[in-house]
Amino acid sequence: MDRRDFLAGASALGALGLAGPLAGCSNGSQKAPAALSVKDLPELKGDLTVYLGRGEGGLYSKVVEAIRKRNPELSLSVRRGPASALANTLVEEAERGGARADLFWSIDASSLGRVIEGGLARPVPEAIRDRIWEPFRFEAMAPVSGRVRTLAYNTERLGADDLPDDIMALPEKGWEVGWAPTYGAFQSFVTAMRLLEGEPATLDWLRGVKEQARSYAGELGAVMAASRGEVDLSLANHYYTLRLKAGKPDAKVALGYTRGDAGSLINTSGVAFLKGGETATGFVQYLLSREVQSYLAREAYEIPLVPEVGGPEDLPSLDQLEPPRLDLARLGDMQPTLDLMRQAGVL
Repeated sequence: MDRRDFLAGASALGALGLAGPLAGCSNGSQKAPAALSVKDLPELKGDLTVYLGRGEGGLYSKVVEAIRKRNPELSLSVRRGPASALANTLVEEAERGGARADLFWSIDASSLGRVIEGGLARPVPEAIRDRIWEPFRFEAMAPVSGRVRTLAYNTERLGADDLPDDIMALPEKGWEVGWAPTYGAFQSFVTAMRLLEGEPATLDWLRGVKEQARSYAGELGAVMAASRGEVDLSLANHYYTLRLKAGKPDAKVALGYTRGDAGSLINTSGVAFLKGGETATGFVQYLLSREVQSYLAREAYEIPLVPEVGGPEDLPSLDQLEPPRLDLARLGDMQPTLDLMRQAGVL
């Protein structure tokens, strides 16, 4: 099966549309080699079990099915479920004699961190790590695609110049803020703040914002509230605003960014290697291919983490964003964050 067949099969699944670079965001680094095309990858053979933390509207499952179709000699078993639940399952399996999966592909780094903390993850093969943009090379997890924290602000109530460069200054502004405290992405953001700023400062921040915050069930709802003027701005991953504006170009909401702190955290989906082998490595090479990275950028508005694949339009390049330097596996240390949020009366 050649590259065109792969793309045709993907198209039939609604997946892996065009393979070329996108306009807008690029990764801004050539320290890794250019992303490979699927036509340059060897055919996958043998048995492989992947635990897949579901999310992104089933787009990850469509990627898996396209890979399966291209590799008829691959016996691929996929278990799908909530990422946090699968992470707990893997830890429980390990305690009973060994994890049953070869790979854990999760929608967020916090669930991968849970598996890594449990001692289940093997070092990422160099053939994988060296293809990822340098700031996102980690010992025990291979990031696949990124999402940056943003200030989604109502353009009739605020301007870009009004926004703080430092997320810790937000309580001082007195603005109405939308947030989703029960949402995993928000809790990962607060975990990053706790690790970067310390628990006392994070507790003060939570209490300060709580005085002017409105809570929503999810971050898309919080962004929609900002666009309607229910709040001045909302705290959310970037793609919720991009998805809203794709359907409603005139929505009165825009993206702002802080610098070098938890407010500009770039979290990622990613893979933990639970077992070694060429088949497991080859599967992740597909996830880092030009076609898959382009598809995730187009359909999920996620940020590619390999060179020469552009990201979503209307998003700064990775070298223009200023995320904090943080080992994302540490986001798995969630319990102290939940304790702080309860202490602040946020949960």
